[in-house]
Amino acid sequence: MICDNITIGKNGHLYFAGQDTVELAKQYGTPLYLMDEDKIRENCRVYTQAFKEHFGDKARPLYASKANSFKRIYEIMREEDMGIDVVSSGEIYTALQAGYDLSRAYFHSNNKTDEDIAYGMDNHIGYFVADNVEEIKAIEAEAGRRGIRQKVLLRLTPGIDPHTYEAVATGKVDSKFGSAIETGQAEEITVFTLAQPHVELMGFHCHVGSQVFGEDIFERAAVVMLEFIADMKKKHGYMAPQLDLGGGYGVRYVESDPYLDVHTKVGQVAAAIKETCARLNIEMPEIHMEPGRSIVGAAGMTLYTCGTVKNIPGYKSYVSIDGGMPDNPRYALYKSSYTCLAANKMNEEADFTCSVVGRCCESGDIIQEGVQMPHSIGRGDIVAVCTTGAYNYSMASNYNRLPRAPIVMLRGGTESYVAVRRESFADLCKNDL
Repeated sequence: MICDNITIGKNGHLYFAGQDTVELAKQYGTPLYLMDEDKIRENCRVYTQAFKEHFGDKARPLYASKANSFKRIYEIMREEDMGIDVVSSGEIYTALQAGYDLSRAYFHSNNKTDEDIAYGMDNHIGYFVADNVEEIKAIEAEAGRRGIRQKVLLRLTPGIDPHTYEAVATGKVDSKFGSAIETGQAEEITVFTLAQPHVELMGFHCHVGSQVFGEDIFERAAVVMLEFIADMKKKHGYMAPQLDLGGGYGVRYVESDPYLDVHTKVGQVAAAIKETCARLNIEMPEIHMEPGRSIVGAAGMTLYTCGTVKNIPGYKSYVSIDGGMPDNPRYALYKSSYTCLAANKMNEEADFTCSVVGRCCESGDIIQEGVQMPHSIGRGDIVAVCTTGAYNYSMASNYNRLPRAPIVMLRGGTESYVAVRRESFADLCKNDL
């Protein structure tokens, strides 16, 4: 199977995290987000152990909240001793509701408002990851009014193309994020920040893209960033205490995606960092990375109920489900690949080629093209979409005035509980006047 927490039962049903998905669909209804709590914790521990082994006790992984943000996930991150990164005041608020210690949080975004900056400081955010000079000015002004010294990292663009989806490539010189090293702007913002009395520069951050597998993207980014750090030490006497290499490790959406051994990959990045630090004669900074998708992606599955099956002889066939782009917009956004399965007919041959499509009044409401399903697929069958733990719930909308699906957590092979309840029709109108 596509992920090691997916199996087929003797009854021909699809099992996820040891539990029968058909029975879960009956119990909780569809559309339904499932999250494997045990897998989330396992992935957190892989990262924390790899970091301690390869980078030392001070280094730490930071969960990238934008992958999937809800109260329970922050409780798990707290319990697993993970740092977090946040990208909005809403994510900060959610983490606070979970009792997360924000001194361990890093606040990203290329355009934080004055209200965002004030809200972060109100709640004692540990670090701002500043994107540009205007933001540094705003942080300096707010920190000055409060009489504090605020810790920041500067986001830089190392000029690396990760060869992934263009929409999620973020490390190139012409990215909307960060200050480019190549153009000299990274040095300019470094010098400017060091001159601010109420800002403490704690180091540098970069993020080169997503769905990275075997490529040496992180190694190349680390070398560029460390060379910049050495240059700033030589020119300005500033040695960065921290280096954050961002996130981006990939997960398996389809059979052609490779398996990724995170512990091995972190070790390879560590080797490149140590070699480069020795060559440049600088001490190794405290290293951070920001896994998001690789923590929660394979820990998620979405269940739907099949409705209409439409055959157009000589053209194509459609299997319609009771969800779609409001609960998973990624295919509509950038043609993301997914594995789709008939959860209650896993013992039947999948020899019927179809497009799995949603219920919205939108021709682009597609989950996946070219899916193989059993010929008997029909109304009332359960369709499972694998690897939906990242960027599904967090991107969900109420398009076509559809209530958002609940999140049900699975653990221990037998236990399930609601972490986010299903929205009601009343929820759709609760802010209407």
